[in-house]
Amino acid sequence: MTESVETSGSRRAKQRAMMIAVDQTGEATLSELAELLKTAGVATVGEVLQRRSEPDPDRYLGRGKLEEVKEDIKRAGANLVACDDELAPRQERNLEAALGVPVIDRTAIILDIFADHAHTAEGKLQVELAQLQYNMARMRGLWTHLERLGAGIGTRGPGESQIETDRRLARDRISDLRRKLRHVEQNRGVMRSRRQDSSLPQVALAGYTNAGKSTLLNALTGAGIGVADRLFHTLDPTTRAFEYEGRRYLITDTVGFIKKLPHQVVEAFKATLEETVLADLILHVVDASAGEEKMLEEMAAADAVLDEIGAGEKPRMLVLNKIDLLDEEERAEVRINHPDAVQVSAMTGQGLERLRAEMERAFEETMAPVELLVPYTEGSRLHELHEVAGKVDREDGPEGVLVRTRLPLGEMHRFADLVTN
Repeated sequence: MTESVETSGSRRAKQRAMMIAVDQTGEATLSELAELLKTAGVATVGEVLQRRSEPDPDRYLGRGKLEEVKEDIKRAGANLVACDDELAPRQERNLEAALGVPVIDRTAIILDIFADHAHTAEGKLQVELAQLQYNMARMRGLWTHLERLGAGIGTRGPGESQIETDRRLARDRISDLRRKLRHVEQNRGVMRSRRQDSSLPQVALAGYTNAGKSTLLNALTGAGIGVADRLFHTLDPTTRAFEYEGRRYLITDTVGFIKKLPHQVVEAFKATLEETVLADLILHVVDASAGEEKMLEEMAAADAVLDEIGAGEKPRMLVLNKIDLLDEEERAEVRINHPDAVQVSAMTGQGLERLRAEMERAFEETMAPVELLVPYTEGSRLHELHEVAGKVDREDGPEGVLVRTRLPLGEMHRFADLVTN
């Protein structure tokens, strides 16, 4: 199956990609690969899908299909082939030999996008680590890559081949990156401990990339975080606070998910993704304008990553974003298909009040009513109560302040000496 899908401006693009994939279900689509390539600045000029039970272990596609792809490459003027799966090194080499143009797989495209979007020191370290882990099995050309990274290439020992030198340099660099990331993680751990010690409810935004998580963070907190309509715009976690009904909440935006998210990326960004694991509540943000079938695919992909990082059992709330792009009939259909979801538009503010109320209700369910007597000599305890409980009813008495409120079950021990009932 060949179809021209030339993107806007592809006539001027330096890289013009022919997309290929093995369709094992008969329902494969390359729309997401095209979006990844667009984000990476590569034009798409055609696609080829081969229906087969599994990829060829040596060439990915069958011999006959390769001839077809070669003709399509010439016809479309492509100078690059992009594969929708991660290729084994021998598959990549054999494809390049058969097709006569460079071949890049899905993992390399995602890593290239991450490298372009990483801005903080931690993000750059994480991306470089993921790239090196990916390249360890693909050592061709890695000498120049390491030299550019400043690895400091020395002279080779007697009988040592260039490939062995490359591998040793890569291993050394990986060790160095892991050491630096451990230091960064320690600093992150200190900040995380401070947040946990504050006893404020912690919420994490999770979901498919480009679902509008950063826009939602801005809408809830006024954070002013930069947003853009492109995949993986946010790589570095951002935590901001907002207040509702007297209680402060901490909410964190992290890297978006995608189908077949490379293991190297999950491994390298594990410390960042831990923000989701440690949250009290996960807001699973989904683009409601994507259509039901795509929504379900993206929700399944996000669920798979949450399971992989150990957050599968965390309390979760489904948030359907971008409802401003739906008409009334479409909203009603979404409501029927997902009755427990909260419909919002982070762009216009629709539904945000209900979302805040639902978040409060979710936390209220983990709290128990309590009556406390706070002596006047322990006024600082009142401040602690406000931080933990939010709304409190107080009554001044002869022995101190009588407080009626609700406390998280995990915080009861802190105020056990003040309980009167």
